[in-house]
Amino acid sequence: MDIKTDRSKTIEQLEGIEWPDPPSDGTGLVKAVHNLRKRPINLLTAWDMSRLIGQDVGIPWLLPVALEHLRKTATDQPTGGFYDDDLLTAVLTRQSPIWQSNPQWATDLKEIISLLEDISPNIREDVQRFLLETETGARIECTDTAYRPE
Repeated sequence: MDIKTDRSKTIEQLEGIEWPDPPSDGTGLVKAVHNLRKRPINLLTAWDMSRLIGQDVGIPWLLPVALEHLRKTATDQPTGGFYDDDLLTAVLTRQSPIWQSNPQWATDLKEIISLLEDISPNIREDVQRFLLETETGARIECTDTAYRPE
């Protein structure tokens, strides 16, 4: 499923669903996600996208944009450019059905990973899990010492 997104629209507009205001006692993350759904996609930063994707909000529209951003910035990494580990982590940790129903996204992410010269030790485990899941199709849970399929 490759959706061509009008990036001047918000997730709220694209989904056609208007969420009520967040609860007054909601966490900062809850309030941020509610607000970010109302911002045009072309105005979202990598940090904004990582927050939304990490909460599985707007995936059909944001994941292709995030992959595009990750690919573009991956080529800057060898020259000392900033690479957004938060966005990479948010993308890598999506559930395996997303990758199964969108195999091109999985292929794109594998290519992006191959472009990275230096992956943070904190993210290597997420990369390995993603690669295993996309090869086997099974959700892999991580423990301190071993991977275990569900």
